[in-house]
Amino acid sequence: MHDLTGFQRDILYVTTGLEEPHGLAIKDELDDYYEQEINHGRLYPNLDDLVDKGLLEKGELDKRTNVYTVTQRGLREIQARREWESQYLEDVNAPTTS
Repeated sequence: MHDLTGFQRDILYVTTGLEEPHGLAIKDELDDYYEQEINHGRLYPNLDDLVDKGLLEKGELDKRTNVYTVTQRGLREIQARREWESQYLEDVNAPTTS
């Protein structure tokens, strides 16, 4: 996960959370999060990079629509990232004393 861009991590997280993660559904979620339109020229090369890295698998939903699923390796990477983040964020949810 350390060699991914923040945008690629976001794609991976969004893909994991979608019921039917096809390109436009992923794009719509990212558009909402980034509060701007993500163009196809940015999204699809990054999806392909994640497929090449073995974190996503690409399949066909129909002749015009690709569907993406997170691989077991991708899920392990997400879990490892969450564990790494949590060691730095444990105190964020702790009650503060004033």
